[in-house]
Amino acid sequence: MQFPSALSIAGSDPSGGAGIQIDLKTFVHTKVWGMAVITALTAQNSSRVTGSWPVEPDIVQKQLSTVLEDMTPGAVKTGMLANAQIIRAVSRTLPQDIPLVIDPVITSTSGYRLLDEDAVQVMCETLIPFSHIITPNIPEAEILANMSITTEDEMIEAGRRIIDIGASRVIVKGGHGTGIHATDLLISKHEIIRLTSKRQPYDVHGSGCSFSAAITGYIAGGCNTIESCEKAKELISNGISRAIFGKSGRRIINP
Repeated sequence: MQFPSALSIAGSDPSGGAGIQIDLKTFVHTKVWGMAVITALTAQNSSRVTGSWPVEPDIVQKQLSTVLEDMTPGAVKTGMLANAQIIRAVSRTLPQDIPLVIDPVITSTSGYRLLDEDAVQVMCETLIPFSHIITPNIPEAEILANMSITTEDEMIEAGRRIIDIGASRVIVKGGHGTGIHATDLLISKHEIIRLTSKRQPYDVHGSGCSFSAAITGYIAGGCNTIESCEKAKELISNGISRAIFGKSGRRIINP
C-alpha cells in the first residue's frame, strides 16, 4: 500500500521539542509517513543550545540520495542546514519537482547561531529560488530581506523582497510581534492572506519547526498551499495552547 510521505532535512534536538524530532511528531498529526535526513547534532533543551556539530556534507548527501532511491516524498522541508557546504549538498541532490518548504533556521531563540553567516547568501542563491514556500519568523525575515521589521506593512515589504530572491510564496510569521493576536502573513506576487490566532502570554520552543513541518505534511497529503497553511496554523495554535514545559519553565510545542 502506498502512503503519502514527507521528508525533513534538519538538525537533531535531543529534547524532542524542535528539529527532526518535532518534525516527525508533527508529520504523524498530518497523517503522512515521516522521513528524516540529519544535518547536525546539537546539545539543547527547551531553554538553550549549548553546542552544535554539523554532519559532513557528503554524509548528508548520501542520506538524502539513499532515501530518494526508495521513496519519493510528496513534499520536503529543510530546517537547520548549518553551513554553506550542506546547503550545496542538499541543493544538488534534491529533485526540483518536489515541493520544498524552507524553514530558514538562522539562530535559536536564545541567540545561538545555527547557520553560518556566509551560508545565508548560498541559501538565497541555491535553495530559495526553487522553494514552494519559505517560512521565516520576523528576525529571519529581517536578515533575508535586509531590513528592520516593526509593522505589518514592513512584514509585507520583507515578504516581497524575499519573493524577489526567487521564492514562490513567503509566510512571514508574527509570533515575535505584539498584540493580542499572532498574525502570519502568507504573501505571493498576487495576494496576501492573514492567518490569525490568539497570542499566548509565553514563548514556545519548537513552534517554528513544527509549523513548517505541518505545512509540509499537509502538502504531501494533497492539500493546496493555502489550505496547508491554514491547517498548519490551527494545528500549531492548538499545540501552543497545550504546550508542556521542563524544569526551566519554558514551554515546548505539543502538536
